[in-house]
Amino acid sequence: MLLKLFQKPKFISTVSHHLLIETPPASPLKLRHCSTLLNPTTEIEPLTLSALKSIVLSHYHHKKFHNLLQNVIASPSLLLTACHSLKNHANPVTTTPNSPESLPLSLDSVSTNFFSLQELCFQLCENRFDVNSCCVPIFPPTHKGKPLVLPNLKLKVVIEAIRIVLEVIYDDRFVTFSYGGRVNMGRHTAFRYLKNSVENPSWWFSVKFDHELFDTRHVDKLCLILEEKIEDNALISLIKRLFESEAVKIELGGSYLGTGFPQECGLSSILINIYLNGFDKKIQELRLKTNKESPKVEENELVSRASVLGSVFYKPLKIYAVRYLDEILIITSGTKMLTMDLKRNVVKYLEKEMELRVDRVQTVIHSAVSEKIDFLGMELQAVTPSVLDPPMSEKAIRARKKYLRQKEVRLLELRNARERNRRKLGEKLFSHVFKKLKRSNGFECDFKIENQVKLIFSNWADEVVQDFLGSVDEQWEWHRKLSAGDFLSLERIRDQLPQELVDSYDNFQKQVDKYLKPMKAKKALEEEKRRIEEEEEQSYAKRTVEDLTKLCIKVDAPIERIRKAVKMVGFTNHMGRPRPISFLMALEDVDIIKWYAGVARRWLDFFCCCHNFKKVKTIVSYHLRFSCILTLAEKHESTKHETIRHFTKDLKVSGVDGVEEVHFPTEQQVKMVGDGNLSDPKPVDGALTVVLVQLASDEPSYRCIAHFCDHTDTTVYRIRFLQNHLNLNSRDENDWVLGMSSIQNNLHRKCVPICYDHISELYMGRLTLQDIDCTAFVDVD
Repeated sequence: MLLKLFQKPKFISTVSHHLLIETPPASPLKLRHCSTLLNPTTEIEPLTLSALKSIVLSHYHHKKFHNLLQNVIASPSLLLTACHSLKNHANPVTTTPNSPESLPLSLDSVSTNFFSLQELCFQLCENRFDVNSCCVPIFPPTHKGKPLVLPNLKLKVVIEAIRIVLEVIYDDRFVTFSYGGRVNMGRHTAFRYLKNSVENPSWWFSVKFDHELFDTRHVDKLCLILEEKIEDNALISLIKRLFESEAVKIELGGSYLGTGFPQECGLSSILINIYLNGFDKKIQELRLKTNKESPKVEENELVSRASVLGSVFYKPLKIYAVRYLDEILIITSGTKMLTMDLKRNVVKYLEKEMELRVDRVQTVIHSAVSEKIDFLGMELQAVTPSVLDPPMSEKAIRARKKYLRQKEVRLLELRNARERNRRKLGEKLFSHVFKKLKRSNGFECDFKIENQVKLIFSNWADEVVQDFLGSVDEQWEWHRKLSAGDFLSLERIRDQLPQELVDSYDNFQKQVDKYLKPMKAKKALEEEKRRIEEEEEQSYAKRTVEDLTKLCIKVDAPIERIRKAVKMVGFTNHMGRPRPISFLMALEDVDIIKWYAGVARRWLDFFCCCHNFKKVKTIVSYHLRFSCILTLAEKHESTKHETIRHFTKDLKVSGVDGVEEVHFPTEQQVKMVGDGNLSDPKPVDGALTVVLVQLASDEPSYRCIAHFCDHTDTTVYRIRFLQNHLNLNSRDENDWVLGMSSIQNNLHRKCVPICYDHISELYMGRLTLQDIDCTAFVDVD
C-alpha cells in the first residue's frame, strides 16, 4: 500500500535511466530502493494529512523513527506535497477556481517549468544533495558587509518537506504553552490563554536572550535532541549542512522570527520548539510539582469556614508559562521569593543545559499589578475585572435612559401613524363598498377576497387590543369610566329591575375587572422592577468582591510605539497630523492605496486582541486614511477635497473591468473588526519599509518569482526601502521601534518580476517576502 503512494508516472522511466547512467555508482540497495520508489504504475498525487501520518508512523519501531530521508522525504509524493504547501502560502486569495493559479501542481508541471523533481528524489535518496549549490548569496548594494544567503526554490521544497515530517513527529509532543510555528497556535491564541486562564498574577518576568546565532555547539546539541527520536544519519547530516550553508538560521534575541522576512526559514520555528522542548518539560514539571505541594482545600471546607468566619477566599499557588519561539514569559501567583528562586532555576537551566546566553540585565522580575511588561509586541498588566469590563458611569446610564425614552416615543409615533393609516384605509374600503352597493344591485368581484379581508381586519384588531392591554394607564382610565358611579350597583335599583338585566350587568362588570383592572399588570411591572433592582445589586456585589479578590491580565497595544512608527515613516508630521509621503508618488494610484491598505489591514489583524484596540482603529481610520488621500492629492496636484470627491473617503478605484474596488478598510469595516481572529497574523514589520516601484523601461518577460507561479506576463519592480530614505537604523533603539524591525539592506534596489495578482497580494499584506523566491532577481542596467 505504501509503495503505491511513492510511485511515478510512465514518463519518469527515461529520466531515471539517464540519471542512473550519469551519476556515480551507488550501492545496489539504494538503486533498488529508488527504482522501487519511482515505479511507473500510478500517477503521483499530494499526500493527505492522514496518509502522511500513516507513512511517517510506519517507520517507527524500537521507540525511534528510521530512514526518514530515503523512505519519506525523498518520495515524490511528499516533495509534491511540499510544493503544494509553498504554493498555498503564495497563492492569491482573489484567484478564481478555474484560473491556472488554483489548479493543483503535478509532477510533470513542476519538472517541466521549475526543476526536476525526479532528479531531486534521486539526490535525496542517494544522500548526494548539494545544499551549497542551491544557496544564493545576496550582497548589499554597496558590496560592504556580510552577504545574505537565501535558498532557491528547489532547496525551499526540501526544507519544507523536512518541516512537514518533523511537524508530524513532534507537534503532538510539545507542551500546551508552546506557541509559534504550530498549527492554530499563534500569537492571538497565546494572548487568549493569558486573558482567560491566568488568575491572580503577582509577579512575572520575561526571559531575554543575548543577540547570537546558532553556532556549531547549538547545532550539535539540536542534532543530539533529534537523535533521541530519529535514527537517520543522512537526515541529521542534511540538517547540519543546512546550518553550515546558512540556508537555515536561528537568531536568538533578534526581531525577525515569525515575521515573514526572507532570511527567516520555515524550518526555523519547529527547530526552535524542538530545541527548547526540554526547557518546556522542565517548566511543566515545576508547575505540576507546585500544584501538588499547594494545600488542597475542598469546596465543602470553604463553605463551612465561610459560615463561621464570613466570606473565605482561597488563592492557590500557581506557576504559568507562555513561550512563543524564543520569547518566554513566566508568571507566578505566589511570593516574590518564590519567583526569584524560579527565575534563578530558569536562567541556570537555559545557560547550563541549553547553552544559551541570557541577558540578565533585561531578565528582571516585575510586579504584575504596578508594572507593565512587554511580550510579543504587546504591553501586559494585571488589573481588576472592572477595568476590563467597566460598569456604566452615571452619565452613560442617563444617556441610555434618554435613548430608551426617545425610542419609546418613536415607537408610539409609529404606532399612532399605523393606526391612523389603517383607519383611513378602512374608511376608504367601506366607502368604496357602500358606493358599489348603492349603484348596483350587488357587489360582484371576480376574486373571492372575503377571507383575506377578514384576516387583515382580524390581525389589525388583535394588534390594537394587544397594544391597548400593554398600557397600564389606558386600562386604568377605561376601568374607571366603566365601573365608577353606576346606578345599577344600588340595591333599591337592582330590586326593581328584571333579573336578566341585573345578571347581564354583573357579568359585564366581571369582564371589565378581568380584562381592564390594572392591578395584575401593575403587579407584573412592580415585580419586573424589583427583579431588575435585585440583579443590579447582585451584579454590584459580585463585581465588588471580584475587584477585591481577583486579578486578570490586560493586553494593550503599545500606542506610543505605534505613534512613533507612524511619525518616523512619515504618516504624520511633528504635530501628529496626517501628511503625504512623497516617495510613494512614483507608484500608480491603485498601488498607493494598496500599500496603505496593506499596512492598515496588518495593524488591524495584529492588534485586534488588545484592550485599547479603539485607539489603533483611530490611527488606521484617520492617520493612514488621510495620509493616503494627501499623497494622492499631492501626486495629482489637487486639493484634499477634490481628491475625496474623486476617490471618496473609502478610496474607491476602478478595476480592470471598470468596476469600482475598495482595498482600504472602510470606516464601517474598521468598526466591525474585533477580537475574533485566533490565527497567527502577519505582522507589520515589512509593510512599513518595503515599496516596490515599477520600472519604466520595457523588460523581456520573466516568470513570476512567487512560489510555483508559471505566469510570464510579469512586470519588473525594484525593491526600495523607506528606511534608507529616512536615514534610520533599524537596530538602533533611538532611531527605530523595538518590535517593528525592518528588512536587511541586502535586498535594496533589487529588481524582481512579479505578475499582477501577486504584486497586489504583496502590497495588501497577504503575501510576504518569505513567500517569494528572492534568489530569482533580474539584472537591470
